[in-house]
Amino acid sequence: MSLYNFLPAFRAYLPGEHKRILKINEELKDFILERVKEHQKVLDPNNPQDYIDYYLSKMQQEKDNPQSEFDLENLKMTGVDLFSAGTETTNSTIRYGLLLILKHPEVQAKIHEEIEHVIGHNRLHSIKDRQDMPYMDAVVHEVQRFIDLIPFNIPHAVNWDIHFQEYILPKDTTIFPELTPVWHDNKEFSKAVQFDPQHFLDKNGKFKKSDHFMPFSVGKQSCVGEGLARMELFLFLITILQNFTLKPVGDPNEISLKPNRVLFTKVPPHYYAFFLTKKNTKLIW
Repeated sequence: MSLYNFLPAFRAYLPGEHKRILKINEELKDFILERVKEHQKVLDPNNPQDYIDYYLSKMQQEKDNPQSEFDLENLKMTGVDLFSAGTETTNSTIRYGLLLILKHPEVQAKIHEEIEHVIGHNRLHSIKDRQDMPYMDAVVHEVQRFIDLIPFNIPHAVNWDIHFQEYILPKDTTIFPELTPVWHDNKEFSKAVQFDPQHFLDKNGKFKKSDHFMPFSVGKQSCVGEGLARMELFLFLITILQNFTLKPVGDPNEISLKPNRVLFTKVPPHYYAFFLTKKNTKLIW
């Protein structure tokens, strides 16, 4: 699938699932464009209601600027980004996280212990609880590291000639940053090929940051939704684990973690699990 991303000109000639995905992508663009047209009819620049209104207002402000990047095409594409990057990646990470918790019951036991100690079951949790829950924070980080959801980051271009080690990268060179070697650096993560939340905990059990943690890329071109995504992952997983105990349908040791590939993204395999509550048992997949 990576070939389609590196050589987009070949997409029309190569068979595969990418054609259906590209068709869906075009339908999504049309859907967003229809919403934009609806907003344009009732737009009040003095009282914007949502992201589209703010963007359209900015377009009006810069309509006489030939260098402006605020146009309908970019509005349409940012809408696509919000749908794709803002939903599927978070969804896949949560499903992968639950699968890893099913395979590692000892991790789930420690999470439940921390939940009991910090939150209990008589109140709703909040993002403020994260600072008091180092183990859960470490689990969320380790899930993202271990699954390596997007091995190749989004492409970037060099703005001017760059000397890097023994190489020269000419201006406008397209670069695809590969993150997998960073995730599997044994000098930073002692058990890099294993799922182990201890990678993000110090000897005192406190959360430990790592410069090698970069699921959202790094620098000025890092994902603008990083803060929101990190908050969602923590809160969604806490919500589930505060209310349920997860049990695998079969032997945890037989759970497969082998991912499926969807274009340049890894997604978890389909699986079944028991979500146990005090009142009843539900089978969810």
